[in-house]
Amino acid sequence: MSFKKLLLVSVSLLVAFFAYANLKVIRYQDFSGNVVDELPTEKACLVLGTSKYLKSGGENLFYKFRIEAAKQVYAAGKCSRIVVSGDNRHHDYNEPEDMRQSLVEQGVPIADIYCDYAGGRTLDSVVRFRHVFGQASGIVISQEFHNARAIYIGKANGVSLTGFNAGEVGAYSGLRTKVREVFSRVRAVVDVEVLHSEPRHYGEPIKL
Repeated sequence: MSFKKLLLVSVSLLVAFFAYANLKVIRYQDFSGNVVDELPTEKACLVLGTSKYLKSGGENLFYKFRIEAAKQVYAAGKCSRIVVSGDNRHHDYNEPEDMRQSLVEQGVPIADIYCDYAGGRTLDSVVRFRHVFGQASGIVISQEFHNARAIYIGKANGVSLTGFNAGEVGAYSGLRTKVREVFSRVRAVVDVEVLHSEPRHYGEPIKL
């Protein structure tokens, strides 16, 4: 086989796998919704982390809308505990602490909020929700595209998640995130179906 043909076949296979991975994950959007009254009642919800501020210093609407959604789910009595899971790899950057403080400011009792400081990736957050926080089911809170990926990962790891969709960010503002999600779906499928990846850290169980 000539180099050109080999290259063409390789590119075609790569494109096909990207399409397969994205279609596989996207279909899990069917397991999330926007109406809080339609959610099941669970012990805990899992809020997936993101930075509070943009690199420019402006407000991150993905963060703002997730906090508002978590408050809405909690206030509706759909969960009695909130696990905020995110990145905490640097001493001056702490997504879980930021989310906890924002939820307290929204009126959620601090005693009902639990920080997962090892949620550097969505896979880590979802798997630790079960193995560290002891939840085999729950409500996951993020934007719809992110919820779909979390639910897919959860199903493969024995965690039954229902998504509650936080508000969407405008097409222009969220374009970079949406493009990145295309690659994140591929990585999720590789993690689940090829590598059988596990969280970077587990740690001692935390009772909710």
